[in-house]
Amino acid sequence: MSFRQILPVAFLAVGCIGSTPLPQPAAAQEQVVERAAPEQVAPPQPTPQDKVIAKLIAKLMPSNHVSGRELNDEISRRALDLFLESFDPMKLYFLQSDVDEFKRYSEVVDDQVRLGDLSLAYYIYGRFTQRVDERVAVVMELLDSDFDFTRDEQIIIDRDATQFARNADEARDRWRRQIKLALLDLRNEKADTKDDSETDEPELTKEEITADAKDQLRRRYARYARRWKQTSSDDLLELFLTSVTNGYDPHSTYMSPATLEDFAISMRLNLDGIGASLGEKDGNTVVRQVIPGGAADSHGKLKPDDVIVAVGQDAEGEMVDIVEMPLKEVVKLIRGRAGSVVRLAVRPGGTGNEEIFKIVRARIELEDSAARGEVIDHEMPGQGKVKLGYINLPSFYMDMEAARRNEVDYRSSTRDVERILRDFKEQNVGGVVLDLTRNGGGSLTEAISLTGLFIDRGPVVQVKNSDGSVQQYADDQSGTVWDGPLVVVTSKLSASASEIFAGAIKDYHRGIVVGDPATHGKGTVQTLMDIGQSLFRSNNANYGALKVTLQQFYLPDGESTQLKGVEADLVLPSMTSKLPVAEGDLEYALEFDKVPLAKHSLYAMTPDSLLNQMRINSANRVQQDKEFNELMRRIELYVREKDQKSISLNEEEFLRRRAEREAQTEAEEEELDDVLNNEEIFRDTYYNKEVMNVAHEYVTGLRSQNLAVAK
Repeated sequence: MSFRQILPVAFLAVGCIGSTPLPQPAAAQEQVVERAAPEQVAPPQPTPQDKVIAKLIAKLMPSNHVSGRELNDEISRRALDLFLESFDPMKLYFLQSDVDEFKRYSEVVDDQVRLGDLSLAYYIYGRFTQRVDERVAVVMELLDSDFDFTRDEQIIIDRDATQFARNADEARDRWRRQIKLALLDLRNEKADTKDDSETDEPELTKEEITADAKDQLRRRYARYARRWKQTSSDDLLELFLTSVTNGYDPHSTYMSPATLEDFAISMRLNLDGIGASLGEKDGNTVVRQVIPGGAADSHGKLKPDDVIVAVGQDAEGEMVDIVEMPLKEVVKLIRGRAGSVVRLAVRPGGTGNEEIFKIVRARIELEDSAARGEVIDHEMPGQGKVKLGYINLPSFYMDMEAARRNEVDYRSSTRDVERILRDFKEQNVGGVVLDLTRNGGGSLTEAISLTGLFIDRGPVVQVKNSDGSVQQYADDQSGTVWDGPLVVVTSKLSASASEIFAGAIKDYHRGIVVGDPATHGKGTVQTLMDIGQSLFRSNNANYGALKVTLQQFYLPDGESTQLKGVEADLVLPSMTSKLPVAEGDLEYALEFDKVPLAKHSLYAMTPDSLLNQMRINSANRVQQDKEFNELMRRIELYVREKDQKSISLNEEEFLRRRAEREAQTEAEEEELDDVLNNEEIFRDTYYNKEVMNVAHEYVTGLRSQNLAVAK
């Protein structure tokens, strides 16, 4: 289907479709909007370069993506939905009639991209900025009125459960509730902040606090309207083409020249800053990953799924509200010189009460994320003592520059773990526990070579390319460094290279996997394709880049780690297992599939009878442990909070729910202090104690069956 067949005259950025003028705001509305954003900004226009880039993306995606699928009507429908969602994720601005109109063109996005025609993207953008002006005008009007906080009413907070407003009256009521929720939130936060302050300033009345909160909201939405008017053609191209590439999978994106430059800077700076990967969701800045060895990791409290709402510089600098701020602007505020202080106002889990984290920016050094080991004499009632070697491995790392220079003693995770294992052997440990709970991945080469420390030789991972061909990557070094019992500890945060290692150990029956029900489930690899190089065979000009998923990982038995991850042999309760941070939580994630099994050895170190008894024994211990019972109570509360579709706007009920959540947050903080603190190699927590109990039983069980040596 051709876009031109539906609309003979192309959309213009502003002005008309054919001879029909685009709707313009009423004069009264314009006056109110003028108050919010007085400056006039010329709307962006597509450039000839933008059109060429769009055409190139249309060619590169089908030929390089691992799926090999064409840019077709299904991708087109996905792309339109994602493009609309990138503007209005909570369905607050567009009307249902707008969306119905746009959906008429849901199967022409693919045709447009192939033609380099960006008119639909600019038309939707123009309608959105019009709706933003209208909604901001309503916001300013509502903020001049009073709100009844004793009234029993709800606001829907789940974007899948909400609908676009059918008319202006419905939109106004949605915004009345939205502003009421924001005021409840802000004025109670301000009251709490005042209570915690040590100044002698007179206490503000509730009316004064409310007025202050209203002023903050006026500034927030005025800024929001301004920032959309300041959208550049590069920004809009990135939004539109990323919607298209995300229609293939969530990791394939188009980076505009500015985004690519920021990416390059972050690589050159070796992650100077707080050491966290951030994303944008529903207008909020969300923590995607805390990078092992970074400043946030050392601080110990920031975690995935947290929402950052404000950023302050140094110990006393003004806190800047970043709600609805573009992610790249947020990153600029957070990034800074190593040794300086940044203050983050954070909502733990996105629903918790606001807390201020003071983090000293730092450069991630290799030493901070290196493997570390400790020998533990573990005792269990009636089972005596077992000497266990514990290794904390936060990433699969390699000093690539030193390796390229052929330095004999270059640093790598394999070399460090090998050194630790040899030390363990000298101390006569009975078993090894390798902790990957915080390991988000790293070098594929390292995952393969590190697996080789525990198996004799054979395939470790299989990789499928975009042409459908499958390659095997194997450990080809004979012999092992450790042939005794091995326990691999994983979580939902264990991803990529961690999953390759844990999956290979499991497929070989070489050891057992303990922890969350499954690992993260990211079984794909991406590459960065420079657009300038692809177009002109030159890197002199920055035209942005395409990050495309070109390969998929498979374990030796042929199963992909995609979506399923690596399932644990023995599951322990944890909060991370309930966080919505897995690959399966992303829209249009690639499906799980299989390739033929790669022939490999099987060790006799996972007897079913032993594993079944260990599961029963562990479940009994967990059930009788007070701290695990308290954890499970908090997990139940967290799941209930996370699954809520709406929030009460009655202040009394709002505060009751807030107090309940605050108690939950305090308990979670104590647990995180134990789990994430990086100062000690092994943290003697109730969770880790149970891991060691499992390892103890595993070692003694294998010994009783004469299976304690890999063979």
